[in-house]
Amino acid sequence: MTHEGEGVGRVAGYTLFVRGALPGDRVRAEVVSIGKSFGRARLAELLSPSADRISASCEIYDACGGCQLQHWSYEAQLRWKRQLVADNLARIGKLPVAGLAASGEPEGRPAIIVHPAIGMEEPWRYRNKAQIPIGYDRAGGLVGGFFEQGTHDIVDMDACLIQQEQNEETSRIVKGIARSLGYSAYDRETGRGLLRHVVVRHAEATGERMVVLVTNGRDLPRADELVALIRDGVPGVRSICQNVNVERSPVIFGDETRVLWGEDVIYDDIGDIRFAISARSFFQVNPVQTERLYSSAVAYAALTGEETVIDAYCGIGTITLFLARHARRVYGVEIVPEAIADARRNAALNGIRNAEFEVGDAGVVMPRWQAAGVSPDVIVVDPPRKGCDPVLLETMLQLRPERIVYVSCNPSTLARDLRVLEDGGYRTVEVQPVDMFPHTVHVECLILMVRNEM
Repeated sequence: MTHEGEGVGRVAGYTLFVRGALPGDRVRAEVVSIGKSFGRARLAELLSPSADRISASCEIYDACGGCQLQHWSYEAQLRWKRQLVADNLARIGKLPVAGLAASGEPEGRPAIIVHPAIGMEEPWRYRNKAQIPIGYDRAGGLVGGFFEQGTHDIVDMDACLIQQEQNEETSRIVKGIARSLGYSAYDRETGRGLLRHVVVRHAEATGERMVVLVTNGRDLPRADELVALIRDGVPGVRSICQNVNVERSPVIFGDETRVLWGEDVIYDDIGDIRFAISARSFFQVNPVQTERLYSSAVAYAALTGEETVIDAYCGIGTITLFLARHARRVYGVEIVPEAIADARRNAALNGIRNAEFEVGDAGVVMPRWQAAGVSPDVIVVDPPRKGCDPVLLETMLQLRPERIVYVSCNPSTLARDLRVLEDGGYRTVEVQPVDMFPHTVHVECLILMVRNEM
């Protein structure tokens, strides 16, 4: 299985990636493209199924690109995600992984333990946020859903089994309101049209909902009617916002957000910490697994209450505030000013006074902290999919904390970064995959590194 969820088959020694095929399947495939080292094919006929193949629960699964693994048993998904992480560490990072003979375990150095992935008891209805692109169907009607696999064609969606039902309901109501008000859909080819995305959030702890309309320009016709209809139709709505994005790019949000009605935030909890979440805040979409992930991060940090901790890529302070309950002092740095404003608000909201936040590039801010006498015992990083900035990795090596806790959403860039840190004097001890996104190819990982003794 590839990292994109395609089955890997071989014909006369030539490798084919087959969309829809699973390990253990025997299939007839039609070749779509041929390259020097591999080709791509589509599943034409299933001759004999894998023992782990099941029927997908979603009616539009074959068209929608949101999920890739619904036709695979959940137990098999978890095994594969654990193996994906282990293989990347060995292949890209050239790191010794327990149980992988090919990874080559050097003498005198313990192999890295990759634990079984932590799954969900009920791996459905977990997403607390939906970002719904808006477009037209072939009849010219306004639709909203998800992009068809490999295209920019929008599959209309009124039901999604990985979305919380509240988001499903909200998006259905808001799409209907947009149609009734005669709003035009944004055309990605021409750059014309009003409504680009509808973004909805649901806070499980409080029941509050947020609606954000992303528009191609500031002018929003019939805004008062829009607000009245959303307030009347959407239960629990607390915040209605407009975000303006006039750029010809796939990025969802623009720089300007204004509140049309209500508050600028909704409130949700992770564990016993409450967070204010604004329209553009990064907040993990799976609340059940997020609490498990962050609790494990605290355990890996091995805090006694006397430590100084730096959280790079701190966002709105989610991990930072978890750590603050167990450390003497925590410092969070994030390049997005709005996120730091949210982080400070969240610290105050929870009465946490031992957390300090600063806007800026971590590779610049952290040396300044060091010059001011900050000596971290633990550094936590939770970078985007592209991994850590090389300057940040070098800064971490200069600061030389006893422990590094790395939270990753991309096993390949994780392996690359771990190699750099290992070469700089650290040892990867263990890796805990967490299934934040069941039925998709994505996997989150928590990694513990310790400083080698000199």
